[in-house]
Amino acid sequence: MRKRNGVAQLNKRKSHRDAMLRNMATSLFEHERIVTTRAKSKVLRSYAEKLITRAKQNLVSDAAPENQLHNKREVMSVIRDRGIVVKLFEDIAPRYKEREGGYTRIIHLPARKSDSAPMSIIELVDRKEKIRKIKTDADKKARGDSSDKGEKKETRTDSTSGDNKGKWYDRFRRKKKQREHN
Repeated sequence: MRKRNGVAQLNKRKSHRDAMLRNMATSLFEHERIVTTRAKSKVLRSYAEKLITRAKQNLVSDAAPENQLHNKREVMSVIRDRGIVVKLFEDIAPRYKEREGGYTRIIHLPARKSDSAPMSIIELVDRKEKIRKIKTDADKKARGDSSDKGEKKETRTDSTSGDNKGKWYDRFRRKKKQREHN
């Protein structure tokens, strides 16, 4: 008896679903964090974790060279970008050498405004944070930014902070302030 042993269909044909999951897995391994719908992230989780487990099999010291080559070819049949495959085998898999599973995390986001689709972030658990450059007064002077005289703005390092700095409508507010001062 079958008992729902299938994959979520996602309202797509098999070829489209496979291509979409390949692209999403490639993006996940490249950026280590992507934003997508909740249903797609749940399907991508098992898909990506199987690839990481396959890459971890090459870390075993007594793995035969032909088995290591087989593992790389199996992953390359899914992820077509050689650079991402190298990153998966040399950077991502060693990070999870001691972990028995659960390499990804899903964080729920509010629904998308356009179609009310539930959104989520899927990310690797031990991902490396990218360092953002903090703007200094010298950088502002070199750039010729005169709107921030006397004010010190802090740069956001976390996108979930509650302040509205860095929003797209900030530039209109700055122009309005400039017009009021003149």
